[in-house]
Amino acid sequence: QVQLVESGGGLVQAGGSLRLACVVSGRTFIPYSMAWFRQAPGKERERVAAILWTAHGTAYSDSVKGRFTISKDNAKSTMYLQMNNLTFEDTAVYYCAAGRAKGMYESWGPGTRVTVSS
Repeated sequence: QVQLVESGGGLVQAGGSLRLACVVSGRTFIPYSMAWFRQAPGKERERVAAILWTAHGTAYSDSVKGRFTISKDNAKSTMYLQMNNLTFEDTAVYYCAAGRAKGMYESWGPGTRVTVSS
């Protein structure tokens, strides 16, 4: 069984930075891609960034482009999200997800909360 666990969330002032990490563990699992999603209170879940796991390629939502950077360490089975210049609108629970096919994410972490104070 595959497990994803996020870490790195917390409280930060507007303009600050945080780095989230997602560790993949369990049986041998090589995803097609992994992604960071977020969900703010009263809002729909949003995919903010995605990365191909065995190739080069990243994608970002317009809301975070230029401020967030997704990266990976295949040897450590870990994905990261560097978040800079955070704003109040970035406040949400952030989830990592992994999938075996393009656009499909069948494995999810429990989430880590990010709160940005204005």
